[in-house]
Amino acid sequence: MGTSSGITYIHELESVLSSIFLPRNSFSLLPLTNDQYHSLSTNRPVARNSHFLHAFTLIELIVVLAIIAILMSMAYPMYTGISERAKATKDLSNLRQIGIATQIYMNDSDGVLPGSITPPTTWMSQLLKYTSVWGIFQSPFDKRPRSEAGNDATPVSYGINFKVYINNAPIPATRISKPTAFILFAPAQNNSATVAFQGTGNTAAPGVNLLGLTNTVTSTPGGVAIGGTHNSRKRVNALFADLHCETLTWTAFTGTGANPGEPDQWTPYIPYP
Repeated sequence: MGTSSGITYIHELESVLSSIFLPRNSFSLLPLTNDQYHSLSTNRPVARNSHFLHAFTLIELIVVLAIIAILMSMAYPMYTGISERAKATKDLSNLRQIGIATQIYMNDSDGVLPGSITPPTTWMSQLLKYTSVWGIFQSPFDKRPRSEAGNDATPVSYGINFKVYINNAPIPATRISKPTAFILFAPAQNNSATVAFQGTGNTAAPGVNLLGLTNTVTSTPGGVAIGGTHNSRKRVNALFADLHCETLTWTAFTGTGANPGEPDQWTPYIPYP
């Protein structure tokens, strides 16, 4: 009697708990058979995370692509600006090394500038002795392949001011009356719409050169350049006769704005009467 009453009580408690807390047939105090367990495990739905099942709509994909395009458009000018400044710095470094080589050469040559009108002597071949490599004669803005052969495959991007040659010979540096203003070396571009160079290691004597005219700079070989090497072709680097380097606007580089009777950046001395 007592046992029967206890079992009845347990079954009643199970019914109450099942109705309040659990779905029907999900809980039992009695052991489950294999068939019951298999039915229970396969019939219960598995919770799914809707976050992982959600796919991009076409509008969302277009928005993401638009954001990426905007970020790229903001980053690319920054990258090209940094790259151009690095090239301009390297360009100045090349000109400084050319200046150092020029100074050493003049120390060994009684102050006379390098180069000669008479073949085969060129200013590049004479300075090469003090630089060891042709690489410093190639601007980082010059996209031609590098070469150390010293022939027509060897790029030379810089030119010397042709006015330093008088009567087929280079003048002594002491003949330059205003060395702080006189341009001695600078990039020698051709007349392309983009920055480009044509000088080589075997360019005819005196080598690649520059000739300043009113609002133009003629380089040999290559013709009249139409702009600078960087800053949207508005600026160019130059090495002056006192061997300091400077970045000039293209207008200042090509101009001849000296006072009458005084030398400008392209005239080394006041002509004798």
